[in-house]
Amino acid sequence: MGLFGFLFGNKANKLKTFQEKGAIILDVRSKAEYDSGAIPGSKHIPLQQIQAKAKEIKQWNKPVITCCASGMRSGSAAAILRSHGVEAMNGGGWQSLYNKL
Repeated sequence: MGLFGFLFGNKANKLKTFQEKGAIILDVRSKAEYDSGAIPGSKHIPLQQIQAKAKEIKQWNKPVITCCASGMRSGSAAAILRSHGVEAMNGGGWQSLYNKL
């Protein structure tokens, strides 16, 4: 395991663990971005609405893997969800995440 893997954990292993728990992919890009291409079966809630919908998302009772275009917005969304008690991880850019799934 490399230094970054040691310090930050292995993202591939975390992704696999989340998948095994039936994680929901949550795309936090704008509607126009989402409509132009997305991971099949993913849910869409733009980042600006995550705070207001956190209670609803928590009721899904599933871990959440957030994604966006590059990983910045999804990182913010994952942090917001975690602050509301949702098991969430940043999946990064949606195309990269799709290739890993």
